[in-house]
Amino acid sequence: MTIRRSQELFTRAQAFMPGGVNSPVRACRNVHSDPLFIASGQGSRLTTADGETLIDFVGSWGPMILGHAHPEVTRAVQQAASRGSSYGAPCEDEVRLAEEVCAALPSVDMVRMVNSGTEATMSALRLARAVTGRDMLIKFIGGYHGHGDAFLASAGSGVATFSIPGTPGVPASTVRDTLLAPYNDLDAVRALFEAHPGEIAALFVEPVAGNMGLMLPEPGFLRGLRDLCTAHGALLVFDEVITGFRLSYAGAQGRFGITPDLTTFGKIIGGGLPVGAYGGKAAFMERIAPRGDVYQAGTLSGNPLAMAAGLATLRILKSADYDDLERRVDAFVRELEAILRGKGVPVQIPHIASMFTVYFTDRPLRGFADVQSADISLFENFYKQMRDQGVFLAPSAFEANMVSFAHEEADFAAALRAARAVRF
Repeated sequence: MTIRRSQELFTRAQAFMPGGVNSPVRACRNVHSDPLFIASGQGSRLTTADGETLIDFVGSWGPMILGHAHPEVTRAVQQAASRGSSYGAPCEDEVRLAEEVCAALPSVDMVRMVNSGTEATMSALRLARAVTGRDMLIKFIGGYHGHGDAFLASAGSGVATFSIPGTPGVPASTVRDTLLAPYNDLDAVRALFEAHPGEIAALFVEPVAGNMGLMLPEPGFLRGLRDLCTAHGALLVFDEVITGFRLSYAGAQGRFGITPDLTTFGKIIGGGLPVGAYGGKAAFMERIAPRGDVYQAGTLSGNPLAMAAGLATLRILKSADYDDLERRVDAFVRELEAILRGKGVPVQIPHIASMFTVYFTDRPLRGFADVQSADISLFENFYKQMRDQGVFLAPSAFEANMVSFAHEEADFAAALRAARAVRF
């Protein structure tokens, strides 16, 4: 029996890294598969350590909206690297990227660069608590805002994938101030505000949920959240780590016409390199040290390589045809759903812009409880057969798939052929 290179690497990795990976969902345990180790990526395709080529619908979980190894982004990183990889001091590209982010989103007057989406949400929560003088926050059941302690109460994403109830190591006192509501349920949010008058600092929401799988906001939901936060003096925080610069160049807030008080970013603004950011109205952001009294720091924040990659990415996206990509994704998803329904399985594929999730259920999808009704065994079967045919999907029923501007009609056609060959 020939041992595959990916299997060999995974065996070695498990001896030195917990579970053999550096982020849990990558282990593919919930779909009872070994992870594929990637050797390279180009455009819409990945090449594994075994030399197999895959059509990539993961996109590094979101940042690769231009596809892998885009020549302009690669050139920008190479040029930046030739000047040094880290300074521990400001560089020009930090200023330029901050200018681009603020120009793209009217709600953002100032922005602070950090190193991950988790760091961004943790920092935004600290700022919101300082601004309001309150401790409590509202998040949605199944919503994922990184692995900061306060946000791991009923989180989606990998926590849901592995059926971990919160997580050991988080003191009960830490999540005591985290209030939970079902996504798309304004009455539940209103009840929390009424039950805790003057105590809630912020409401965090993925404007389009991407970490319980893709969940669309119902008409009026986001506007209702804005109105409730305004009425009760809490800050509305949009977690646009996934949706920022993906749903539109102005993110979800531009697409839906809602103005949050604070916004968190990640993924795309680093062009594939580790990055995060949080921003908002100057009156709030000027509370951040050294201008103000709310401390937050990071040695690698504003890293010149990440800034160069993000700047190159946003410059390309500024003139990208988002509408055309959305039309192509819509046509692909509708055909995929028709193919799967034709096989007699319950399925629906909610989608928006360049994101989609395949749920094997006929139950109407409004929140995390509905997602949990999906048939995981059908998803596992589908995932494995698609992967065997060279289509790389998110290896979790609780994640969104991502499409890039590099995906061509040939990629969609090949994925549809693979779906036609799937047997249930």
